[in-house]
Formats: sequence, structure tokens, C-alpha cells
Amino acid sequence: MVTKEFILDPYDNQYLAILSGHLDENFRLLEKRLGVEINNRANVFKIIGEDAHVEAALEIIQQLYQEIEDNRCLTTEKLHLIVQAGCQKLSDSISEKPSDIVITTKKGLIRPRGINQQTYVENILSSDVTFGVGPAGTGKTYLAVAAAVDALERQEIRRILLTRPAVEAGEKLGFLPGDLNQKVDPYLRPLYDALYEMLGFERVAKLIERNVIEVAPLAYMRGRTLNDAFIIMDESQNTTIEQMKMFLTRIGFNSKAVITGDITQIDLPRGKTSGLRQAIDILSNVKGVKFSFFQSADVVRHPVVQRIVRAYEANDELAQKKPQNRNERFELNDENTFESQDDKTQDAGQA
Repeated sequence: MVTKEFILDPYDNQYLAILSGHLDENFRLLEKRLGVEINNRANVFKIIGEDAHVEAALEIIQQLYQEIEDNRCLTTEKLHLIVQAGCQKLSDSISEKPSDIVITTKKGLIRPRGINQQTYVENILSSDVTFGVGPAGTGKTYLAVAAAVDALERQEIRRILLTRPAVEAGEKLGFLPGDLNQKVDPYLRPLYDALYEMLGFERVAKLIERNVIEVAPLAYMRGRTLNDAFIIMDESQNTTIEQMKMFLTRIGFNSKAVITGDITQIDLPRGKTSGLRQAIDILSNVKGVKFSFFQSADVVRHPVVQRIVRAYEANDELAQKKPQNRNERFELNDENTFESQDDKTQDAGQA
């Protein structure tokens, strides 16, 4: 971790207010995207984080400030373009260097790709509870299973437990045919696929038979304390608040938990709040809990998947902004207060 201080010139209170955004929302966006901490007093800034991340944050802040100087405003679109370009540049520079982080499995060495995957694996290895949040295809589940297999092979844990919400928030498994495993297996197929790839079908079958690898629906974890275990919950966006709390309080001594999910694919009934969404809001500052956020640029499946994810993200952003103008701008008026360009146009028309 490094700390870097710098001064933004020229000093201008109005420019700095535009830069920070409402309630410092622009700085919070940067912190989330780059995994850094940003503090400032007027135009004196201090950024804390990994060296490359700090440099990227510094460069992005300077570019945003220059944009404000040039145009006396900062559109939402321009903000996200500059931030996205800076994050992509950082990811590309790190991807060019061999990662020091390696997960060992029967398949061989697995190296995370890009900055977000590397940070994710670092968090898994160093923290008790890790959340991996992002779109499909970013390696959240695969890397979690790889880390679990690595820990099992090193005898750091005694068992792996896999779970996810099944069918719906209510988990009405009793209506499905078959025994417990047959009811739950279809919903845990992505986890099984990763296990088979890393350990082989026969070894996985033997470990399941000996309960070294355990598969259980989320509802069956109530009342248990899981010691010496690596616990993975997939599709956590479909947990309720109560289910998420129940899961997190099952963690025992010498255990790790990895929770993966995509908050853009919540299938809960209308009116139900996602346990994952609330966890992001209230657990971000809890010691021992780390969050890793993935973007569409982190998708490692077929290139068309990345383009599809981006198209859906753009559509969701557009839907959230309606009925606002997508390029709505906020500028300084004569009274040095912020005013929407759309409001000014309407006022002129009424005059």
C-alpha cells in the first residue's frame, strides 16, 4: 500500500464541487472501481492503495479536472468514459505482466487475468469473507472453486461446501422429484463443472461420497456451524436479507466464505430486497470482509459475451436515467449555483 498526495491547480471551489459530485459520489465511484481510498481538503488530495491503482486514480482525477476547466461542466457520459478508459488502461498494463498470484490444482497452475481477477483472488486468500460481484463470465465462480480446491489440497481446510438459492427465494425443493442431491444438483452445475475440470470426475465423486465436498441448499444450512471449511455461495443476488444473514453467521473457526453474484440478475419476487445488495451497503467497512467488483471488460468467455453484457448495461443505465436527458449537463449560473442545461432551455422557452 502506498499513499500519494498532490495538489490540483488552478484552485477553484466551483470546479472542485463539480469534480467531487453530489455527496462526493464521483470519488466514491473511483474508489469502488480502483480499490483505493480518496481523501481531500479543498484542492489537496491524498490517495491510498496499491501503487498502480493510486497512479491510475491520480491520472483520472487530473483528466476529469481538465475536462471541467475546458467546458465548465462534467456530463455523466464524459465522467464514465474517462473513468472506464483509465480503468481499462490499468487493467491492460497489469495483464501484460505475469501475475504473482497462482492457484495450484490437478489441472495445473491457474493465474487470474487482469486487475479485478487478481484483486479478487488476493481477497480470497487474505480475508475470511470475500464477495465477488459482477456479470456472468468474469470468472467469479471458477476462481472461487479453484481457491477452494487449492486450500483442500494444501490441507488448510477439511471440506468444501457448495450452496446457492435454489428455484426461488422460498426454495420449495419438496415439490421436486428425487433425493436432496438430485433436487439441488441442477442448480449447482456450474460449481460441479469447475470441480470436474480441476479434480476429475472420479475424485470429485469420491470426495462427495466421503462428505469432503458437500452440496446443500441454502435452507439446509440453518443451525449449523461450519469449521475448517471453504464455503462457496453462488447466485447470492437471489438471497433474501434473512438468508444472507443466516449464511454469513454459519462461518466457524478456520473457515473461509466466498459469495458470488450479479445484482443485475435478481430474480426475487417484487418487493423483496436482495441480501447481496444490502450486504454491499452495510458490510463494506467490516474487518475481515472484502468486496471485489467486476465489469463487462473482465468477461473471459467468448468476445461476443462481453459485447452482449455491455449492451445490456448500457440499456439498464438508459432506463434508469429516463425521463432525464442522457446527456444532461450541470453548469454554473450567474449565482454560482448548479443548474441543469435542460432547465435553462425550458426557462428560455417560457420567456
